[in-house]
Amino acid sequence: MNLFIHTLLPDLFVFPLGFVLGIFYFSCLWFTVQHLTRTQHPVLLMVGSGVARLSVALLAFYFIIGGHWERLIIALLGFLLARTLLIARWRPHSSLTDRMVED
Repeated sequence: MNLFIHTLLPDLFVFPLGFVLGIFYFSCLWFTVQHLTRTQHPVLLMVGSGVARLSVALLAFYFIIGGHWERLIIALLGFLLARTLLIARWRPHSSLTDRMVED
C-alpha cells in the first residue's frame, strides 16, 4: 500500500492534469483563431496568444512531471486526448443534404 501511495498515485493524477492542460491550450487556440478576423492587430494577437499558451503549457508540464519522464508521457497522453476530443467536437459536420449533393 505504501508503494502505491508514493509511486503510482502521483502518476495517476498526471493524466487528468495533462487533459485539463490540453483543454486550456486548445480552447485558447480556438478562441484566438475565431477572433483573428475581428481584431485590428491579428499578428499581435496570434504571437501574443502563442507565447502565452506555450509558456503556460511548458511551465505546467515542468511542474507536473517533477523530473520523471514517465509522467511526461502520461501527461502528454492526456493532452493529446483533449486535442482529439476537441477536434471531434469543433469539426464542422456536413448535413445529410450536403452528402447527397456530393454523390
